[in-house]
Amino acid sequence: MTAISEIAARQEVAGLELRGITKAFGQVEVLHGIDLSVRGGEFVVFVGPSGCGKSTLLRLIAGLEEVTDGDILISGHDVTDDDPSVRGIAMVFQSYALYPHMSVAQNMGFGLKMAHRPKEEVARKVNAAADVLQLTPLLDRRPGQLSGGQRQRVAIGRAIVRDPQVFLFDEPLSNLDAELRVEMRMEIARLHRELGNTMIYVTHDQTEAMTLADKIVVLRDGRVEQTGTPAQLYDDPGNVFVAGFIGSPKMNLFPATLRDGAVHIGEDSWPLPSSLRPKENEGAKIVAGVRPEHMRLAGQEEPALPFTVTFPEFLGGTTLLHGHVAGDIPCVIEVERDVSAEMGAVLQITANPGDLRLFDIHGQRLR
Repeated sequence: MTAISEIAARQEVAGLELRGITKAFGQVEVLHGIDLSVRGGEFVVFVGPSGCGKSTLLRLIAGLEEVTDGDILISGHDVTDDDPSVRGIAMVFQSYALYPHMSVAQNMGFGLKMAHRPKEEVARKVNAAADVLQLTPLLDRRPGQLSGGQRQRVAIGRAIVRDPQVFLFDEPLSNLDAELRVEMRMEIARLHRELGNTMIYVTHDQTEAMTLADKIVVLRDGRVEQTGTPAQLYDDPGNVFVAGFIGSPKMNLFPATLRDGAVHIGEDSWPLPSSLRPKENEGAKIVAGVRPEHMRLAGQEEPALPFTVTFPEFLGGTTLLHGHVAGDIPCVIEVERDVSAEMGAVLQITANPGDLRLFDIHGQRLR
């Protein structure tokens, strides 16, 4: 039996359910009735801007904060009032929190040692986790002799040896440089694929969310804005916030008006086929959204928006043209690398009506 299969065989794949979770610090309520269901084995990412409540929600699941109201269930068991040590979870923090005077092996096995587990069991679990994380040659080193990526793998190994039902990650890659972040994202994705555990991951980086998650939970101001797969959130955002938060560069959002079966942006318009016209009153103020990659240079007979280039950003395979339409509305379009556009150039741009996403004046999706 390989180290991976040995670890996976010891673990129960647990689901997680949150029912009406609220959290207040004094008179300030920071989480407002969070409901969420996570299937056993899912990789779920909480994403949102700083201060949205994602880390607080993770700490409630871990038992590091007390729930003000609501219930937390793991494998169908209510653990809302249980001590963190009996919840069947293991948490990996942004800070590695390794003991500098201990070796890698001692750091990974410290929790088991403090739980008075037999030395043979500690050694077996540490060796199995080290094999999984490719740390075996480093077991005798101390943290000061390791790179940032290696230290983070030790922190993950410390969690693995506990045989948790649910892994919790609180922005674990924040302290790494860009290249190491990519490497560790692949490492964490591989671990999830091979271990099969339920994993809950917190990040403010929507690229991490898109590349790692089976399911993304977008949070803002202590509320769930939308839940879905990365493709669902990217292709079918439920509101303006999700449309602008998911995607890099973000979706273009244009103040517009519905009139005469068309979307009017400034003095220009895009006709809508009847199948795509939302049930809004004539003259309704709306927001029209379209992804940069769905915009293109218009042909001579196509409805188009005049687009003034303010900055061309060459990315190698493609070029992003930053500019504005209808006077001063910001806009970004993605074009082929050989498209030449100087600052100040005026181009005619368009998009297929099926690629437009329409939102009401309150930011909610029109369908």
